[in-house]
Amino acid sequence: MIPQPGDVLNIGHAASVQFAGSSRLVFRVISISQRPTYVGWAWLTGYALDDAGAAIERREIFVCLAGLRLNKPSSGV
Repeated sequence: MIPQPGDVLNIGHAASVQFAGSSRLVFRVISISQRPTYVGWAWLTGYALDDAGAAIERREIFVCLAGLRLNKPSSGV
């Protein structure tokens, strides 16, 4: 998956071992770096989100693109 600005992602172990277990996070993408990396990896800038979807911390993370998952919000119905 190639993320786009505005995408909300679930970042876990599949994206990088640093996000395993309690280090998982929900992340809103604001930009994707164009600097060279390993094939299939990227630097993303965005915000870690709390349970209510509010931004709590701006971060830059290095992730495997194949491990990214779009966040599927519950319908609330």
